Amino acid sequence: MNFLVTVARSLRFIVFNILSWITVVPFALLVIVAWPFGHRYSYVFAHTWAILVLWMAKIICGLTYRVYGQENIPAETCVFFVKHSSAFETFGALALFPRNCWVLKKELMWVPFFGWGLIPLDAIPIDRSKGHEAVSQVVTLGKDRLQHGISVVIYPEGTRMPVGQTKRYGISGVLLAQESRTKIVPVAHNAGYFWPRRKLAIKPGEITVTIGAPVDPAGREPRDVNQEIQDWVEATVTEIVANDSKLPG
Repeated sequence: MNFLVTVARSLRFIVFNILSWITVVPFALLVIVAWPFGHRYSYVFAHTWAILVLWMAKIICGLTYRVYGQENIPAETCVFFVKHSSAFETFGALALFPRNCWVLKKELMWVPFFGWGLIPLDAIPIDRSKGHEAVSQVVTLGKDRLQHGISVVIYPEGTRMPVGQTKRYGISGVLLAQESRTKIVPVAHNAGYFWPRRKLAIKPGEITVTIGAPVDPAGREPRDVNQEIQDWVEATVTEIVANDSKLPG
């Protein structure tokens, strides 16, 4: 029975993946066509695409989500620190947060259609091997985005982490928030249990997303701010998991 369940989930995931990538083409073209009119207009199509993908995940794979703490998102632009354990949070950032752009590895910009669509969305591509140069790029380009009304989404672990694991947060997000005098909004979730990295399946269920209170990093040691946010995110993920009696096995 478990074998049949696994096969069925894999088949649904394959169908979902194929349809998701098919939708990339028309929506990427719409994002590019809207480019001359500005980020705001391109973002409308990206936002719609993300909602569509999450809807397909619900219909095809039985995956839904619930969000707590949306009142913690400030009216002004901010820097989002998002736990990175699945593909869900990339779509979630577009679907759930106000107008924003991602900090991402530069290789994604080379992906046909998907990467091309990231250019009008003012994504911030970085070469993670460049160290301080990459940090400076995030700060410089991030300040520009924030000044133009675009919040910045950072996955401070730098890569998708297996459930129950984390790594020290990168420093660029805190430096960006300090130099631009904006707040950091932490986001925790348990999506990795349902949509795990490098697995050919999405498990049915309900993802819990918790948006934390904004953190003001002004005048503080960046490493201390990072540690405070990381401690909150990991503790919140642990709490979500402990309180969820329907986590997939």
